[in-house]
Formats: sequence, structure tokens, C-alpha cells
Amino acid sequence: MAIQWFPGHMNSARNKAAETMEFTDVIIEVLDARAPEASRNPMIEELRLHRQRPCLKILNKADLADPIATQAWLAFYNQQAHVKAVALSCKNASDAARIPNLCQPLAPHRDDNHKPLRLMIMGIPNVGKSTLMNTLLKRRVANVGDEPAVTKSQQKHNFNGHMMLTDSPGLLWPKIENPNDGLMLAAIHAIGRNATIDEEVAAFLGDILLARYPAQIVARYKISLHLADGTALDGIGLVEAIAKKRGCLLKSKGRAGELDIEKAAMILLTDYRGGTLGRISLETPETRAALMLEPVIELPNLQTEL
Repeated sequence: MAIQWFPGHMNSARNKAAETMEFTDVIIEVLDARAPEASRNPMIEELRLHRQRPCLKILNKADLADPIATQAWLAFYNQQAHVKAVALSCKNASDAARIPNLCQPLAPHRDDNHKPLRLMIMGIPNVGKSTLMNTLLKRRVANVGDEPAVTKSQQKHNFNGHMMLTDSPGLLWPKIENPNDGLMLAAIHAIGRNATIDEEVAAFLGDILLARYPAQIVARYKISLHLADGTALDGIGLVEAIAKKRGCLLKSKGRAGELDIEKAAMILLTDYRGGTLGRISLETPETRAALMLEPVIELPNLQTEL
């Protein structure tokens, strides 16, 4: 299944972002530190480069990501021209307080009281843009929720008398070319559940966890990573093992006693998204480079328009 999710308001949000960027000095692009490139919107990059605007890339939710992978991503982004990258948690006031000082050097021509620095916060849904806005302004000005696409329109706010902040709605792009990107976005909950199948997302996540973080799986679920015949678990097998361990059984007539795979899938996804499994990243610069060399297999789309 190729995941595509482009609610109707995103098209108008994209057009509005293009207009606002003309009057913006620095783009603050919020990425999910667990999957920075999968959560990087190529449309934002296209608009930014067209307007020749510098960018502060924030790898948010760094407290949930593998610190070694995060350091590799910071080195990767900080090699790019007119880009500064930093890893932090937007919920942390001291982390957010660093952002103005990081933005100012990217636009030295706006370093006086007569020309306020104009900042625009951008990113895909549910990466923490609204949380960042609220933390910076020290008051609730943007709705926050653990669901994608909470913010539907731009919001502008004066900040510290010297800066203007624009918070924009989460933007995805019309076609996610690589199916793995769609699955990573679904795993970090950047795509609405109505455009995904939880069991498939959990199986994909399970494959990554088994390959790179098996110790966390054993510690959390107290299961063997091998079947009785010695065969290693795969992602689907992991979800089934969780269902057996947690007693996830169907109760419906005709299927009573069968494994409730959907419930087990949500247990795995919820544990991952909340950090219960530990600090885990879904990609590194090396795995990303390898992914880009793989041929893209065209799969049927499950696309939702809201």
C-alpha cells in the first residue's frame, strides 16, 4: 500500500505559504528527529530555494530519537548552504529559547529595532510547530493535539518586540514517491489514520525495530525474537507475538479467540510514538542513501481528501 494523504486545506495552505514567504527572512522548518528526511517536505524546500531564504532546521522530538542518529543528521544538514540545524524538544522552554539567537545570524540585515526579523514556522503535520509557537510566546496561541492537521490557517504574532512569527498549517505534498516514506510518516503519526492500515504500519515498524533495536523489543514485551523452529521474527511475526503475550483476542461471533492483530498493532505503534520503547530513529543518513538507490515500486494508493 502506498500512503497518500493530502487534505483539501493543504493546497490553499501551500499557496498562502508561497505568498507569505516573499515577506519572510528566515524559514524555521520543523522536522521529526526520528525520521528527518521522511518528514522533510520537498515543497517547502522548493519554495524556500526559489525565494533564496535561509533555513533553521529543527530536529524536534530529539528526546524520542536515537542520539547517535541525530548527531549524524545534524552533521548532514549543517553541511548544506544557508542552513543551520539543531536538535531539541519544542516542549522544553529552555530549548525553544535558543531559537531566536540561532535565527538572527541567518539574516544579519534584520539586526536592528527598525526592521523586525520575520520568521515563518513550517513543516509537515504533527511535528510540533504549534507547540514551538506556544513555547516561544509563553502562552497558548495555537491549538495542539496528538493528531495531524490540527492547525488549518496561518497565525502571526509579535515576539519580543524584534521578531514576527508566522505559524503555518502542516503541509504534506501531493504524492509521496517512496512507499517507505509514507510508512515512516504513518509510524510517527504525521498522517491521519484514515489514510493508513495500522497493521501494515506496525509490521513495517516492527521490521526496523527487530533489525536495529532488538534489545528494546525484548525488554518491553518479554518475548523471544525467534519462533519455535528457530526462524527469526519479522515485523508481522512481532505483532502476532505481542498479541499472544498481551492476550489480544477477538470476541466477535465466528472469530472469538483469534488474535486481534489490529489491537496488537496499536500497542506497538502507541509504545513507539510515546517513547515507551526508548529513543529510536527510523532512518539515518546511511539508510536514507541506501533507500534512495532502491527502485521505487508503484503500489495502489490509498488517498484521502478531507
